[in-house]
Amino acid sequence: MIALLGFLTIGLFLVLTMTRRVSVLTALVLVPVLAAVAGGFAAEMGPMILNGLTKVAPTGIMIAFAVLYFSLMIDTGLFDPLIRGILRVARDDPMRIAVGTAVITMCVALDGDGASTFLITVSALLPVYKRLGMSPLVLSGVVCLGAGVMNMIPWGGPTARAMAVLKLDSSQVFTPVLPAMVAGIVWVLVASYLIGLRERRRLGTVTLPPQPQVVGDGPGTPLAPERTRAHPALAVFNLMLTVALLAGLVLEVMPLPVLFVVGFAIALLVNRPTWEKQQELLERHGKSVVLVTTMIFAAGVFTGILTGTKMINQMATAFVNIIPDSFGGHLPVLVALTGMPLSLVFTPDAYYFGVLPVLAQTAGGFGVESAEIARAAILGQMTTGFPLSPLTAATFILVGMSGVDLGRHQRFIFAWAFGTTAVMTVAALLTGAISL
Repeated sequence: MIALLGFLTIGLFLVLTMTRRVSVLTALVLVPVLAAVAGGFAAEMGPMILNGLTKVAPTGIMIAFAVLYFSLMIDTGLFDPLIRGILRVARDDPMRIAVGTAVITMCVALDGDGASTFLITVSALLPVYKRLGMSPLVLSGVVCLGAGVMNMIPWGGPTARAMAVLKLDSSQVFTPVLPAMVAGIVWVLVASYLIGLRERRRLGTVTLPPQPQVVGDGPGTPLAPERTRAHPALAVFNLMLTVALLAGLVLEVMPLPVLFVVGFAIALLVNRPTWEKQQELLERHGKSVVLVTTMIFAAGVFTGILTGTKMINQMATAFVNIIPDSFGGHLPVLVALTGMPLSLVFTPDAYYFGVLPVLAQTAGGFGVESAEIARAAILGQMTTGFPLSPLTAATFILVGMSGVDLGRHQRFIFAWAFGTTAVMTVAALLTGAISL
C-alpha cells in the first residue's frame, strides 16, 4: 500500500506540473503533504519535512550565491574582452564564427541561467549572422550545444536538482563527471567546427561588419543599460578571483557553498563598494535567485516526506522485483542515454523530483550508488536536451530571438545534441564516473 501511495503521489505530481494545473513549487509542497495525511503520517510529517529541508540547505545556499557571483561578473564585463577577441579572430569566416559562438556561449553560461545566456549570446551575435547571411539555425543550434553542456555546472538546473533530491553534494555528483564535461566541451567545439564548415561551403567567404556588436554594446542588446565596464585593474582582479574559485571547486579546498558565499562577498565589496550599488545588484538579480532557491527548498519538502514515509523505498522494491538481475547493473548507462530524449517528454522538475528518486532507489537494489545514477542523469536529461525541449521556457527565448521555428531547430540540432550525451557517457564510463 505504501508503494501504491508513492506511485499515486508521483503520478499526481507529474500530471499537475506537466498540464500546468498548478505551479511546480505548489505541487512539490502540497502533493506529498496530502499523501502523508492520507497515509496516516500526519503526526510524523513535521520532522520529515524539516529533515528534507536541512538536507537541501547547502545546495540552496550554493546556488543562490553562485548565480549572484556570475551575474555580477557578467555585469562587470569580465567576458567582454574574450568575446571581442573571438569575433575579431573569426573575421569573415562562417566556420570561425560558429566555433566562436560556441566559446562565447559556454563562457556566458557560467551564470547557470539558460534564459540570460540566450538573451546575451543571441542579441550579441544575431546582427553578425544576419550581415554575413549565415543561417539563424546555425546560431540557435550552436548556442544550444554550448549552453547544454555548460548546464552541468553545480549551480545549473540539472545538477542542482539531482543533488537536492538525492541529498548529495557537488563532490559526489559533479566532480567525478568533470572529465566527461571536458569531453563534452571538446565535442561541442568539434561539432561547431563541422557545422560552421558546412555553412562556409554554402556561403563561401563573406564580409564581417567593421564594428561587430558585443555583449552590452549597441541599442539592440537587452542588458546594455545595466552593464558597466570595469577598470582594467578590477577586471584582472575579477579574473583571478574567478579562476581561484573554479580551482577551489575542482580541488575541493572548501565546501562549494562556502566558496561562493565568501567569493561573492569579496566580489561585491570590490566591484560595488557602496551600499546603494550593492542593493541595486541584489534587486536586479534577486528574482532569479528566489525562483531557483525556493524550488530547491520545496524539493526538500517533497523528498523529505517521500523518504520519511518509506514511499521511495517501497516503490524501488517493487521495481527491483520485476527488473531482471542482468538488467539492473546497466541502469547508469541506460539512464544516461535515455535522459536526453526524455527531456522532450518530462519537464526538468518532473524528471528530477518525480522520476530520479525512484530510479536511484531502484538502482540501489542492484548495488548501484545513488550518486552514480545522479551523474548518469545529468549527462543527458535537460543537460543537452533543455535547449530543445518545448517544456522549457528558455527554449522559446532561444528560437524566438533567433527567428527560427522550434521544429526546424529540433531537427537541425537533435543528432548533434545527442552526440554530446553519447560522448560524455563514453568518457564517464572510461573515467569510472558511471559503470556499465
